[in-house]
Amino acid sequence: MRVIIDCDPGNGVPGANVDDGLALALALSAPQISLELITTVAGNTASEVGYRVACDLVSRLGASVPVRRGASRALMEPPEPWRARLDGAVDSYGLRELWRDTPSPATVPKSAPLAPYAMGELICQHPGEITLIAIGPLTNIALALRLFPDMAQAVRRIVIMGGVFHVPGYLKDTNFGLDPEAAHMVLTSGAPITLVPMDVTTRTQMVHADLDRLAAVENPCTRYLAQTLRPWLDYSMKTRGLPGCWIHDALTVAWLLEPGLCDSEQAYLDVALEGVARGMTCRRSALKLDVGVAPPAGAPVQILTTVDNVRLLALLERYLQGGAAP
Repeated sequence: MRVIIDCDPGNGVPGANVDDGLALALALSAPQISLELITTVAGNTASEVGYRVACDLVSRLGASVPVRRGASRALMEPPEPWRARLDGAVDSYGLRELWRDTPSPATVPKSAPLAPYAMGELICQHPGEITLIAIGPLTNIALALRLFPDMAQAVRRIVIMGGVFHVPGYLKDTNFGLDPEAAHMVLTSGAPITLVPMDVTTRTQMVHADLDRLAAVENPCTRYLAQTLRPWLDYSMKTRGLPGCWIHDALTVAWLLEPGLCDSEQAYLDVALEGVARGMTCRRSALKLDVGVAPPAGAPVQILTTVDNVRLLALLERYLQGGAAP
């Protein structure tokens, strides 16, 4: 299975989510997956920071996968309020100290934002062969669709972690909320899409005992994950009142490896672009949410609806303890 992962990783960055790194490690560890390109986008971390994290992860795991930096901001949404919220939360909670023993990602040379071109070119040169996993805001994918109009038909499937329908406390998720225009463009592109929304990813859970069990078999992959996931687990427990942390992004890769982990349904989806609903995920039948949403376009989207968390954790343990493939 040939794969591109577009992401906003934060492993080793105080206050930044680490589920992208878990997804990347799983993809590198699974022999069924050929991870051919990693691209980074502004989201959970700034694009330059995520690029540094991705390069560091690839180096620490001994892999040889090209990494390309992508968009530094959304198509239209102002970045400043989101960056203040995402980058400043750790200090507002006074929890930066949780990362005191966690190595920071190594510094890397600056890179031009070539990700949209790199992903579009690879997909269009190999029609029907490349699965694109999108686990950050969809800015890079939207830009690639503009650069390569045939990409929606050439991609084998786009698996997206994003969107939220009925999760208490969440009107919209970060990935779609940070760039609603990009989410609208991708969801209505007509490409084959599987959506992994927060409704299902918030049913995942990793606790310290799970991480202890994973780290009991030591290799470069499990060492890296133990170092970078541990502070985030504590942070999630302190700030969200959870017994551990959600592992949103890892489910995208796990589902490709084992589709039976989840049930699914189909619906036409879009993202509201105007008014108080801006950034909210809309099923076309949910008329009360159809604010600033055009008539149905594109194709029905496969939406994951359930997950077996026990099987998910067992899958992670099985693959990650085998070590990352170079």
